[in-house]
Amino acid sequence: MKIIKNEKMIKRNATIGNYLSLGALVVLGVGMYISLKRADLFPYALAALVGGFIMTQVGIYIGNRFGRSPRPDEKLDAALKGLQNEFSMYHYMSPVAHLMVGPAGVWVLIPYHQRGQMTFKKNRWQMSGGGFMQNYMRIFGQEGIGRPEMEGEGEVNAVRKYLAKKMEEAEVPAVNAMLVFTSDDVEIEAADSPVPALKAKQIKDFFRQKAKEKPIGQTQLAAVRAALPEE
Repeated sequence: MKIIKNEKMIKRNATIGNYLSLGALVVLGVGMYISLKRADLFPYALAALVGGFIMTQVGIYIGNRFGRSPRPDEKLDAALKGLQNEFSMYHYMSPVAHLMVGPAGVWVLIPYHQRGQMTFKKNRWQMSGGGFMQNYMRIFGQEGIGRPEMEGEGEVNAVRKYLAKKMEEAEVPAVNAMLVFTSDDVEIEAADSPVPALKAKQIKDFFRQKAKEKPIGQTQLAAVRAALPEE
């Protein structure tokens, strides 16, 4: 499998995440100091505490994706290791973060690192279990799964529009989305999900099986690759 990755963007965002986290500590410290020593400046202390909390959340969000190894792109690469060379994995090189192109077609991969039980029923995703830390982080907005089917639809449309600008309309292939849960401590019940939802260890076999169904021709596949950056 060929991997095309925007290393410069990954390093830049990792640096931004580190600075945000460090800056958040400083801002929170200032807020605490003011609240303890200068009660007359309480509005400023409150503003610093709120600002520091927001910076912390943003720093964690960026750090989880770009600063901590294994990153989502590294987990996907490991899960797909061994696929034949006809497959290409694009990380941060297209309108979406992770795009797989190959004999199985064009797929947007949306990674999630949640643990516990993931269930799709009544047209909504529900989370349960995962332990104390999972539940703690969920309260602070770091682990909620949200509406991934809507995210997938948005990313699929973004890829379609991108390809339509660079290819003949008749050449633009179907674009699909997949939810990939990268934790080993996850169970998935998603038979009714509008998009496939798999564990990371399952996706290689999934793409091999899809390739046997020949959903995309070689000419169309070559046109897609030509529309995407090489490095």
